[in-house]
Amino acid sequence: MTGLPDSYASPRHLPFNSTCLDDQFLFESADRDPGGIGCWLLLRGTELLLPETGGALTLPVGASPALPGLSAPLYFGRWQQMSCRTASLAKDAPLPIGWVAHNLMAPDPLLPIDLLSLGALARQLLQWQENSCHCSRCGSEQQTMPGEWGRRCNGCGALHFPHIHPCVIVIVRRPGELLLTRKAEWPPGRYSLVAGFLDLGECLEEAVEREVREETGVEITNIRYVGSQSWPFPSQLMAGFVADYVSGEVCVEEKELEDARWFSIDALPQLPPKRSIARYLIDHHALADLS
Repeated sequence: MTGLPDSYASPRHLPFNSTCLDDQFLFESADRDPGGIGCWLLLRGTELLLPETGGALTLPVGASPALPGLSAPLYFGRWQQMSCRTASLAKDAPLPIGWVAHNLMAPDPLLPIDLLSLGALARQLLQWQENSCHCSRCGSEQQTMPGEWGRRCNGCGALHFPHIHPCVIVIVRRPGELLLTRKAEWPPGRYSLVAGFLDLGECLEEAVEREVREETGVEITNIRYVGSQSWPFPSQLMAGFVADYVSGEVCVEEKELEDARWFSIDALPQLPPKRSIARYLIDHHALADLS
């Protein structure tokens, strides 16, 4: 059983992208909280906590839930015309009686795509709030700027905005085969695509070339952008590419990977969950346009 679609029309329809919230959610800054009752995104780490309602998955509505240890509420917009706020419990807090925890990072989360994406956005905003109390330049306290999510330092006046870290991920192909990699901490048998963060001074395509070369020793060409996915754990943007093999034998970068190898299209290993852009690239570009 899953709450997610079996396929996606384009990368922008993947979970965690704003398209999943179209016509239901209006994103607003915290200072625009109108007060009064509303709906709640309650988080414990990466878990969204929902009240048990006989199987229905709905956000709690009303005043702030009376849960011990709950953080201060944070308004971040309107969900289905209701004020929408989020708050968190400590990761080690016991699950409140009458509530169910849904892991936002589960391979196959039992949540509809809109609640999954809204919960992930709330987690990303809480992370920003927690990590931006003090200025990274001088250490002074910061204050929220009206009408946005940026903060201004009370000491040196520096402006700080939510951190979003660009990453690249690429499906590397040659006739009948895909280059797949595996990290030791992944579930047994699961393989995915070469991926990594941008370095200073790099464009996206340069990062793709470097990551493939560093992790596998392979040279590639014909790099084409496909699409992207917000990955709010805590704040990445995954830019997806497809590329073709040129030369080189696979040589695994053992500091990063446990394994890397070519797999036949007809004998692929366990793949990433369909909620990821990695799986989208494999499902939609494993064979397309290969000569």
